[in-house]
Amino acid sequence: MIIIAERVNATRKRIGAAFAAKDAAFIQDEARRQARAGADYIDVNAALSPKEEQKLMVWAVETIRGVTDKPLSIDTANPKAARAGLKLLPKGAAFLNSISGEKARLAAMLPLAAEFETKVVALAMDDSGMPESCDARWKAIDKILAATDKAGVPRDRVFIDPLVRPIATSPDQAGQCLEMIRDIHAKTGGAGTVVGLSNISYGLPERRHLNRAFLTLATAAGLSAAILDPLEPDLVATSFAAACLAGRDAYCMNYILAQREGRL
Repeated sequence: MIIIAERVNATRKRIGAAFAAKDAAFIQDEARRQARAGADYIDVNAALSPKEEQKLMVWAVETIRGVTDKPLSIDTANPKAARAGLKLLPKGAAFLNSISGEKARLAAMLPLAAEFETKVVALAMDDSGMPESCDARWKAIDKILAATDKAGVPRDRVFIDPLVRPIATSPDQAGQCLEMIRDIHAKTGGAGTVVGLSNISYGLPERRHLNRAFLTLATAAGLSAAILDPLEPDLVATSFAAACLAGRDAYCMNYILAQREGRL
C-alpha cells in the first residue's frame, strides 16, 4: 500500500495561512511529521490563489525538500504549476495528481506525466461530470487508458481513482467504489487504484472509525494507494494490519518491520 500524505494542502485553513505567510518552519514541520508517521509520498497542493500558485508550488517543493527526501505528489490542475514543481524533482520519482478523462485536462497534463516519467492519479471522470455508476466510471477509464497508452505512460504508473463519495449523501457509492477497485485490478493490465480516503466520512461524526473501516475493506479489494492523513490515530497501523489479513504482506514482514520502526 502506497501512502500519500494529504496535509500540505493550501485549501486547509492553517496550511493556507502558512502559505500566505511563507511560514517555511510550519510547512516543514508538517512534512517531517507525515514522513515520520509512515508516508511514502508527501502531497503538495499550493492552490492558495490562481495567480500565485506557480510561485507557491516552487516555494513549497523547495521548502519540503529541505527537510525530507520522501518523494512528492504534485497536486494541481494547473499545468504551469505542475511543471514548475516537477522540474525541481528527480525524473521518475514523483506522483502527478491528477489527470482525468476530460479532454482539456488530458491535453494539458498528460504530456507532463510522460516527460517527467511520473506516476499519475487518474480520476475516473470525463467531460460528462462526476460518475454516478460503475458504467460511467468505465467509460472515463477507457478514455484515460487509451490516452496514457498513446502517450507512452506505462499502465503500472497509472493509479485510477474511482472517486469516493461521502456515504452520508451517497450511501451506495462505497460499494460501487469497492467493486471498481476489484475490477480495475483484474481488468486493466497493470493499472493501480487510489482513493482520497477521507471523502468517505465527510459530514459524519467520529470520522476516524469510518476511515479505518473503509481502508480495510478497500485494501482487501486490492487498493494500491491511498491519499490520507498519516497523523490520524491508528490509520497507518490499520493499513499494515489490513495488508496482512488480505494476504498482501507475505509472512507479515512489512507489519513486523513497521513495528520495529515505530510506525505502528
